[in-house]
Amino acid sequence: MPKFVIEGGKKLSGKIKVNTAKNSAVAILCASLMIKGKVYLEDMPRIQEVDRILEILGSIGVRFEWTGSSDLLLDTSAKLQLDKIDKKACRITRSSLLLFGALAKRESKGYKLYKSGGCKLGERTVRPHLFGLEKLGLSIVSKTGYYEVKTKKLQSSEVVMYESGDTTTENVIMAAVLATGTTTLKFASANYMVQDLCYFLNKAGADIKGIGSTTMVIKGVKSLKTTKKPYSLIPDPIEAMTFLSLAITTRSNIIVENCPLDFLELELEKLSVMGQKYNIVKKYLSKNGKFNMADIEILPSELSALPDKIYGRPFPGLNIDNLPFFVPILTQVKGRTLVHDWVYENRAIYFLELQKLGANLILLDPHRVFVEGPTALKGNELMCPPAIRPATAILICMLAASGKSILRNSYPIERGYEDLAGRLQQLGANIERVE
Repeated sequence: MPKFVIEGGKKLSGKIKVNTAKNSAVAILCASLMIKGKVYLEDMPRIQEVDRILEILGSIGVRFEWTGSSDLLLDTSAKLQLDKIDKKACRITRSSLLLFGALAKRESKGYKLYKSGGCKLGERTVRPHLFGLEKLGLSIVSKTGYYEVKTKKLQSSEVVMYESGDTTTENVIMAAVLATGTTTLKFASANYMVQDLCYFLNKAGADIKGIGSTTMVIKGVKSLKTTKKPYSLIPDPIEAMTFLSLAITTRSNIIVENCPLDFLELELEKLSVMGQKYNIVKKYLSKNGKFNMADIEILPSELSALPDKIYGRPFPGLNIDNLPFFVPILTQVKGRTLVHDWVYENRAIYFLELQKLGANLILLDPHRVFVEGPTALKGNELMCPPAIRPATAILICMLAASGKSILRNSYPIERGYEDLAGRLQQLGANIERVE
């Protein structure tokens, strides 16, 4: 079982570049099944979650090849063998649910999709997926350990999303792209990975309008085409917030490069109200030409607690996955802050692990926690919780804590971050990944 060994309490410095987004990568990999032929993807993150999706795709007959350190070529032209799907990989990653929409037209006669895991964040219902997809003609029946999936007749509909979930919205979009007629999708997620998926599909011949809004109009097409020019994914706003949190919590001067600005503006506004100083060093467009980017310099600052609670919400709003990265910051902020993590039943409970590093937290209920600062953090030995963002928040606090820390079972973090220890070492962090 790999672990991180850390000597914390050091000021860090330098530049760190944000990699492309995990959540975009898994959605676009699944969507590649909608294109019979070769699919070229550029700047794919080399992370465990991507490996799990590739294991699933490879098991059903998709050929793939890494043509460079981060460029991927897939060939989806072969007849798929869903009866040979990798059950273990399905069960490890919740992202396998994206096959519902991706296979809606291609595998209409039916298949089994094994029930998934991913981050352990309490009850995460699949009902919103079923409600939306059933309106487009899919039949998804829950059995013991798997779903039985069939497409009766893939046709357009007006779909009001039961929940504005990212994965749920992506599933309905993928099914609607190849459905007969025009689908209107309301109360959709407009988050970064949804937009990225839509731009990828449009490049392949889809007709999606309203990208970036909560109402989308999708005119069904008969098929999607391969493109020789590779598609480059959006850099990850969650990874960007990870490094911003690290810089602030350790009171370090760090430049975080390749930040998707449109998906960090509210986070930066909250930080600014707290007293955080930063510079926008440079602005530019993403490699795929669709997103506004910036390099952000964090300056050591004296912070005060927000006058109001802090909480996440669907985009536009403070990103639900970015909320945990405010907790390390709040341990170093003067005053008390209420963190309301209303989306997941269990995630706020993981924040209590920071008490073992000296943080002053009070759990009010499964969704709310008081954080009071500033506190002097001290090293300790902990086990990674089974959730990417809370686990990474603990790692940030360990880097800020004086003395030695050990964070065991690094797999939850490595589901979403590539070579994190090596990249942090370039900032001067004393961290080692040990098998």
